[in-house]
Amino acid sequence: MPKLYKVLLADDHILLRNALGSLIDGFEECSVIHLAGNGEEVKVAMKGEQPDIAILDLNMPRMDGYETAKWLHENHPAVKILILTMYDSEIALIRLLQAGVKGFLKKDVHPDELKAAIIAVANNGYYYSHNTTGKLTAFFQKTINASIEKTILSEVEIQFLKLASTDMTYKEIATTMHLTPRTVDNYRDALLKNWM
Repeated sequence: MPKLYKVLLADDHILLRNALGSLIDGFEECSVIHLAGNGEEVKVAMKGEQPDIAILDLNMPRMDGYETAKWLHENHPAVKILILTMYDSEIALIRLLQAGVKGFLKKDVHPDELKAAIIAVANNGYYYSHNTTGKLTAFFQKTINASIEKTILSEVEIQFLKLASTDMTYKEIATTMHLTPRTVDNYRDALLKNWM
């Protein structure tokens, strides 16, 4: 039975790269067609046979995983990208998503999860471990909550908007609300800034 997925593997640690390459090549669905030590070597490899999936180490010299993922996404969009890393901060994950990465794996994953990730990325287009999903969910939840808090209007702001939608001048609004004209101007400016 022919192998289903052609894999490019990039990692700057030779021992790890070779061991990982042998492991992946041993999966009945996968064939490792290129091994690279950095992004520059990935560029050279891409002049030959095209892989279905690129598995990239995040930290590599001479074009790291992020730069390589971005280059692949722009120049070979059909290649699906999995990142292998020891780091999984929310900001790094978001940045990699923006670069076209389709999945993340910690380097300490079990071989079964690595295989599942490769197949998931090939078939579904993405793979995120429970840990990664949890981190991204927490990040977006914080971001959404902060945005909601920023957009919820106070009673004073609501009163200002109601009065501003009448024919009253800002000076008249200030008098009605028992505020200084400068304070009313500040409310107006803040509301315009949040809603523009």
